[in-house]
Amino acid sequence: MRAIPATTDSPGAVEALQRRLVEFNRRRLVPRRPEDLPFEEALEDELVIRRLEAAWLESERAAVAERAAAAPTESRAFLAWFRALEESGPGQGDPLFPWLAENASLSQMRWFLTQEIAGEAGFDDLVALTQLRMPKRPKLELARNYWDEMGNGRAVGMHGPMLDALIEELALDPAPERVVWEALAVGNLLAGLAFDRRWAFHAVSALGAVELTAPGRTALVAQGLERLGVTPAGRRYFAVHAVIDRKHAAAWNAEVIEPLVRADPRNARPIAEGALMRLRAGARSFARYREHFAS
Repeated sequence: MRAIPATTDSPGAVEALQRRLVEFNRRRLVPRRPEDLPFEEALEDELVIRRLEAAWLESERAAVAERAAAAPTESRAFLAWFRALEESGPGQGDPLFPWLAENASLSQMRWFLTQEIAGEAGFDDLVALTQLRMPKRPKLELARNYWDEMGNGRAVGMHGPMLDALIEELALDPAPERVVWEALAVGNLLAGLAFDRRWAFHAVSALGAVELTAPGRTALVAQGLERLGVTPAGRRYFAVHAVIDRKHAAAWNAEVIEPLVRADPRNARPIAEGALMRLRAGARSFARYREHFAS
Protein backbone atom coordinates (compact mmCIF):
# COMPACT_ATOMS: atom_id res chain seq x y z
CA MET A 1 0.00 0.00 0.00
CA ARG A 2 1.37 3.42 -0.94
CA ALA A 3 1.86 5.90 1.88
CA ILE A 4 -0.61 8.74 2.27
CA PRO A 5 1.23 12.04 1.83
CA ALA A 6 1.70 13.94 5.04
CA THR A 7 -0.13 17.21 5.57
CA THR A 8 1.58 20.32 6.82
CA ASP A 9 0.66 22.84 9.46
CA SER A 10 1.61 25.71 7.15
CA PRO A 11 -1.43 28.03 6.95
CA GLY A 12 -0.88 28.51 3.23
CA ALA A 13 -0.78 24.78 2.54
CA VAL A 14 -3.89 24.14 4.63
CA GLU A 15 -5.78 26.90 2.85
CA ALA A 16 -4.73 25.58 -0.56
CA LEU A 17 -5.93 22.10 0.39
CA GLN A 18 -9.32 23.38 1.58
CA ARG A 19 -9.87 25.27 -1.64
CA ARG A 20 -8.91 22.20 -3.63
CA LEU A 21 -11.29 20.06 -1.58
CA VAL A 22 -14.15 22.48 -2.26
CA GLU A 23 -13.74 21.93 -5.98
CA PHE A 24 -13.33 18.18 -5.51
CA ASN A 25 -16.49 17.92 -3.41
CA ARG A 26 -18.42 19.94 -5.97
CA ARG A 27 -17.30 17.49 -8.65
CA ARG A 28 -18.30 14.40 -6.70
CA LEU A 29 -21.70 15.82 -5.73
CA VAL A 30 -22.96 17.57 -8.85
CA PRO A 31 -24.68 15.24 -11.35
CA ARG A 32 -22.67 14.77 -14.56
CA ARG A 33 -22.60 12.85 -17.81
CA PRO A 34 -19.79 10.39 -18.63
CA GLU A 35 -18.43 12.62 -21.36
CA ASP A 36 -18.09 15.60 -19.00
CA LEU A 37 -14.93 14.18 -17.45
CA PRO A 38 -12.95 11.24 -18.86
CA PHE A 39 -12.79 8.34 -16.42
CA GLU A 40 -9.02 7.92 -16.34
CA GLU A 41 -8.48 11.63 -15.79
CA ALA A 42 -11.09 11.72 -13.02
CA LEU A 43 -9.66 8.61 -11.35
CA GLU A 44 -6.09 9.92 -11.39
CA ASP A 45 -7.14 13.24 -9.86
CA GLU A 46 -9.35 11.53 -7.27
CA LEU A 47 -6.51 9.30 -6.09
CA VAL A 48 -4.32 12.31 -5.40
CA ILE A 49 -6.95 14.44 -3.67
CA ARG A 50 -8.38 11.60 -1.61
CA ARG A 51 -4.94 10.80 -0.23
CA LEU A 52 -4.62 14.42 0.81
CA GLU A 53 -8.15 14.41 2.23
CA ALA A 54 -7.48 11.24 4.23
CA ALA A 55 -4.30 12.68 5.71
CA TRP A 56 -6.12 15.88 6.67
CA LEU A 57 -9.01 13.99 8.28
CA GLU A 58 -6.51 11.95 10.30
CA SER A 59 -4.87 15.16 11.50
CA GLU A 60 -8.27 16.52 12.56
CA ARG A 61 -8.95 13.26 14.36
CA ALA A 62 -5.60 13.37 16.16
CA ALA A 63 -6.40 16.83 17.48
CA VAL A 64 -9.42 15.52 19.44
CA ALA A 65 -8.22 11.98 20.20
CA GLU A 66 -7.29 12.56 23.83
CA ARG A 67 -10.64 14.09 24.77
CA ALA A 68 -12.56 11.48 22.79
CA ALA A 69 -10.70 8.65 24.54
CA ALA A 70 -12.13 9.85 27.85
CA ALA A 71 -15.73 9.34 26.71
CA PRO A 72 -17.54 6.44 28.44
CA THR A 73 -18.45 3.34 26.46
CA GLU A 74 -21.66 2.41 28.34
CA SER A 75 -24.48 3.72 26.16
CA ARG A 76 -26.42 5.80 28.72
CA ALA A 77 -23.27 7.31 30.17
CA PHE A 78 -22.02 8.04 26.66
CA LEU A 79 -25.28 9.75 25.76
CA ALA A 80 -24.93 11.99 28.80
CA TRP A 81 -21.36 12.81 27.69
CA PHE A 82 -22.58 13.56 24.17
CA ARG A 83 -25.42 15.80 25.33
CA ALA A 84 -23.02 17.76 27.53
CA LEU A 85 -21.19 18.88 24.39
CA GLU A 86 -24.00 21.41 23.89
CA GLU A 87 -22.47 23.34 26.78
CA SER A 88 -18.86 22.15 26.97
CA GLY A 89 -17.96 21.32 23.37
CA PRO A 90 -15.52 23.39 21.32
CA GLY A 91 -17.02 26.69 20.16
CA GLN A 92 -20.03 26.62 22.47
CA GLY A 93 -20.94 29.96 23.99
CA ASP A 94 -18.76 31.81 21.49
CA PRO A 95 -19.20 35.59 21.95
CA LEU A 96 -19.52 36.02 18.18
CA PHE A 97 -23.21 35.14 18.19
CA PRO A 98 -24.53 37.54 20.87
CA TRP A 99 -22.55 40.22 19.03
CA LEU A 100 -24.24 39.31 15.74
CA ALA A 101 -27.61 39.44 17.45
CA GLU A 102 -27.09 42.81 19.11
CA ASN A 103 -24.33 44.81 17.41
CA ALA A 104 -23.35 43.66 13.91
CA SER A 105 -24.03 46.02 11.04
CA LEU A 106 -25.79 44.83 7.90
CA SER A 107 -22.46 44.75 6.07
CA GLN A 108 -20.90 42.64 8.82
CA MET A 109 -23.88 40.31 8.89
CA ARG A 110 -23.67 39.90 5.11
CA TRP A 111 -20.00 38.95 5.38
CA PHE A 112 -20.75 36.41 8.11
CA LEU A 113 -23.61 34.85 6.14
CA THR A 114 -21.44 34.62 3.03
CA GLN A 115 -18.94 32.55 5.01
CA GLU A 116 -21.55 30.29 6.58
CA ILE A 117 -23.48 29.65 3.38
CA ALA A 118 -20.30 28.84 1.46
CA GLY A 119 -19.37 26.30 4.16
CA GLU A 120 -22.80 24.65 3.93
CA ALA A 121 -22.26 21.13 2.61
CA GLY A 122 -25.93 20.21 2.10
CA PHE A 123 -27.19 18.59 5.29
CA ASP A 124 -29.87 16.56 3.51
CA ASP A 125 -27.39 14.98 1.09
CA LEU A 126 -24.94 14.22 3.91
CA VAL A 127 -27.68 12.46 5.88
CA ALA A 128 -28.58 10.43 2.80
CA LEU A 129 -24.96 9.32 2.40
CA THR A 130 -24.51 8.57 6.10
CA GLN A 131 -27.55 6.29 6.41
CA LEU A 132 -26.21 3.73 3.93
CA ARG A 133 -26.38 0.21 5.43
CA MET A 134 -26.89 1.55 8.96
CA PRO A 135 -28.81 -0.67 11.43
CA LYS A 136 -32.60 -0.45 11.19
CA ARG A 137 -33.35 1.88 14.11
CA PRO A 138 -30.71 4.53 13.32
CA LYS A 139 -31.51 4.22 9.61
CA LEU A 140 -35.18 4.98 10.21
CA GLU A 141 -34.36 8.09 12.23
CA LEU A 142 -31.93 9.29 9.59
CA ALA A 143 -34.71 8.75 7.04
CA ARG A 144 -37.13 10.81 9.13
CA ASN A 145 -34.55 13.55 9.46
CA TYR A 146 -33.90 13.52 5.72
CA TRP A 147 -37.61 13.67 4.93
CA ASP A 148 -38.01 16.65 7.24
CA GLU A 149 -35.05 18.38 5.54
CA MET A 150 -36.94 17.73 2.30
CA GLY A 151 -40.02 19.55 3.59
CA ASN A 152 -41.92 16.28 4.05
CA GLY A 153 -42.36 16.13 0.31
CA ARG A 154 -43.31 19.80 -0.21
CA ALA A 155 -40.93 22.09 -2.07
CA VAL A 156 -41.98 25.10 0.02
CA GLY A 157 -40.82 23.34 3.18
CA MET A 158 -37.41 22.16 1.97
CA HIS A 159 -34.71 23.49 4.28
CA GLY A 160 -31.92 23.98 1.76
CA PRO A 161 -33.85 26.32 -0.58
CA MET A 162 -34.86 28.47 2.40
CA LEU A 163 -31.37 29.91 2.20
CA ASP A 164 -32.01 31.01 -1.37
CA ALA A 165 -34.48 33.63 -0.17
CA LEU A 166 -31.86 35.09 2.15
CA ILE A 167 -29.17 35.01 -0.54
CA GLU A 168 -31.49 36.86 -2.93
CA GLU A 169 -32.70 39.43 -0.41
CA LEU A 170 -29.21 40.36 0.80
CA ALA A 171 -27.54 39.88 -2.60
CA LEU A 172 -24.99 37.47 -1.16
CA ASP A 173 -22.27 35.91 -3.30
CA PRO A 174 -20.86 32.86 -1.45
CA ALA A 175 -18.25 32.07 -4.09
CA PRO A 176 -15.34 30.15 -2.50
CA GLU A 177 -12.81 32.85 -3.35
CA ARG A 178 -14.74 35.25 -1.08
CA VAL A 179 -14.61 32.85 1.84
CA VAL A 180 -11.98 32.16 4.50
CA TRP A 181 -10.58 28.64 4.47
CA GLU A 182 -11.79 27.92 8.00
CA ALA A 183 -15.40 28.19 6.81
CA LEU A 184 -14.71 25.98 3.80
CA ALA A 185 -13.09 23.38 6.07
CA VAL A 186 -16.37 22.87 7.96
CA GLY A 187 -18.15 21.68 4.83
CA ASN A 188 -15.12 19.73 3.61
CA LEU A 189 -14.93 17.88 6.91
CA LEU A 190 -18.56 16.79 6.78
CA ALA A 191 -18.31 15.76 3.13
CA GLY A 192 -15.13 13.77 3.73
CA LEU A 193 -16.68 11.87 6.62
CA ALA A 194 -19.95 11.15 4.81
CA PHE A 195 -18.39 9.96 1.55
CA ASP A 196 -16.02 7.38 3.04
CA ARG A 197 -17.63 4.51 4.94
CA ARG A 198 -14.48 4.11 7.04
CA TRP A 199 -15.67 7.30 8.72
CA ALA A 200 -19.36 6.34 8.92
CA PHE A 201 -19.68 6.56 12.72
CA HIS A 202 -17.73 9.82 12.71
CA ALA A 203 -20.22 11.18 10.17
CA VAL A 204 -23.18 10.14 12.31
CA SER A 205 -21.93 12.11 15.29
CA ALA A 206 -20.59 15.07 13.32
CA LEU A 207 -24.08 15.58 11.89
CA GLY A 208 -25.64 14.88 15.27
CA ALA A 209 -23.40 17.55 16.82
CA VAL A 210 -24.78 20.07 14.31
CA GLU A 211 -28.34 19.27 15.38
CA LEU A 212 -27.34 19.39 19.04
CA THR A 213 -25.56 22.74 19.06
CA ALA A 214 -27.18 24.77 16.26
CA PRO A 215 -30.41 25.99 17.93
CA GLY A 216 -28.86 28.60 20.22
CA ARG A 217 -26.65 30.03 17.48
CA THR A 218 -29.35 30.10 14.81
CA ALA A 219 -31.74 31.85 17.21
CA LEU A 220 -29.18 34.62 17.74
CA VAL A 221 -28.56 34.97 14.00
CA ALA A 222 -32.32 35.19 13.42
CA GLN A 223 -32.50 37.86 16.13
CA GLY A 224 -29.77 39.85 14.41
CA LEU A 225 -31.46 39.53 11.02
CA GLU A 226 -34.75 40.78 12.46
CA ARG A 227 -32.98 43.74 14.11
CA LEU A 228 -31.43 44.63 10.75
CA GLY A 229 -34.81 44.59 8.99
CA VAL A 230 -34.52 41.34 7.05
CA THR A 231 -37.94 40.02 6.07
CA PRO A 232 -39.51 36.96 7.69
CA ALA A 233 -38.95 35.04 4.45
CA GLY A 234 -35.28 36.00 4.46
CA ARG A 235 -34.66 34.93 8.03
CA ARG A 236 -36.88 31.84 7.86
CA TYR A 237 -34.02 29.34 7.57
CA PHE A 238 -32.47 30.47 10.85
CA ALA A 239 -35.81 30.93 12.62
CA VAL A 240 -36.93 27.41 11.66
CA HIS A 241 -33.68 25.76 12.73
CA ALA A 242 -33.70 27.55 16.07
CA VAL A 243 -36.79 25.48 16.91
CA ILE A 244 -36.77 22.31 14.85
CA ASP A 245 -33.16 21.34 15.51
CA ARG A 246 -33.97 20.83 19.20
CA LYS A 247 -36.47 18.15 18.17
CA HIS A 248 -34.01 16.72 15.66
CA ALA A 249 -31.26 16.55 18.29
CA ALA A 250 -33.45 14.75 20.82
CA ALA A 251 -34.48 12.15 18.23
CA TRP A 252 -30.94 11.77 16.87
CA ASN A 253 -29.57 11.18 20.37
CA ALA A 254 -32.23 8.64 21.32
CA GLU A 255 -32.57 6.78 18.02
CA VAL A 256 -29.09 6.99 16.48
CA ILE A 257 -26.33 7.76 18.97
CA GLU A 258 -27.42 5.69 21.97
CA PRO A 259 -28.46 2.56 19.99
CA LEU A 260 -25.17 2.50 18.04
CA VAL A 261 -23.10 2.62 21.22
CA ARG A 262 -25.36 0.09 22.97
CA ALA A 263 -25.04 -2.30 20.01
CA ASP A 264 -21.24 -2.11 20.10
CA PRO A 265 -19.31 -0.11 22.73
CA ARG A 266 -16.42 0.15 20.27
CA ASN A 267 -18.54 2.68 18.39
CA ALA A 268 -18.22 5.14 21.26
CA ARG A 269 -14.71 6.22 20.28
CA PRO A 270 -15.39 7.17 16.63
CA ILE A 271 -18.71 8.75 17.58
CA ALA A 272 -16.97 10.88 20.21
CA GLU A 273 -14.24 11.82 17.73
CA GLY A 274 -16.67 12.79 14.98
CA ALA A 275 -18.63 15.13 17.22
CA LEU A 276 -15.48 16.80 18.53
CA MET A 277 -14.00 17.10 15.04
CA ARG A 278 -17.07 18.96 13.78
CA LEU A 279 -17.31 21.22 16.82
CA ARG A 280 -13.61 22.02 16.68
CA ALA A 281 -13.94 22.96 13.00
CA GLY A 282 -16.82 25.26 13.88
CA ALA A 283 -14.89 26.85 16.73
CA ARG A 284 -11.97 27.49 14.39
CA SER A 285 -14.23 29.31 11.94
CA PHE A 286 -15.85 31.40 14.70
CA ALA A 287 -12.42 32.52 15.89
CA ARG A 288 -11.47 33.52 12.33
CA TYR A 289 -14.72 35.50 11.97
CA ARG A 290 -14.02 37.38 15.20
CA GLU A 291 -10.50 38.11 13.99
CA HIS A 292 -11.93 39.52 10.76
CA PHE A 293 -14.40 41.78 12.55
CA ALA A 294 -11.79 42.96 15.04
CA SER A 295 -9.50 44.04 12.21
